[in-house]
Amino acid sequence: MKLQGEAKLVRIFLGESDKWQGRPLYEAIVLEAKKAGLAGATVFRGFMGFGAHSRIHTAKILQLSEDLPICIEIVDSEEKIQGFLPTLDQMVQEGLITMEKVEVIRYRSR
Repeated sequence: MKLQGEAKLVRIFLGESDKWQGRPLYEAIVLEAKKAGLAGATVFRGFMGFGAHSRIHTAKILQLSEDLPICIEIVDSEEKIQGFLPTLDQMVQEGLITMEKVEVIRYRSR
């Protein structure tokens, strides 16, 4: 797969405890992105954050949260990202989805 030049970056912010059909939502999103043939997806686990409910979620040892912030980043062409947005809309019941233009400098596999 070749991806170079202008592309789109989608970021999905959700909670670690969010589920989709019995599995972690972040895992389900990455598997759906792979099935859709998207260029790649990465999941980041946050140390601290809050969202629409204004509850603080933290990894501090004395306040150990079981619902840490999760951010998923997906990069691909605008056409492929637009085609994947309805899937995300269905899967993400609570959270934030953003999209921005990015420039892909290098995307290669061996």
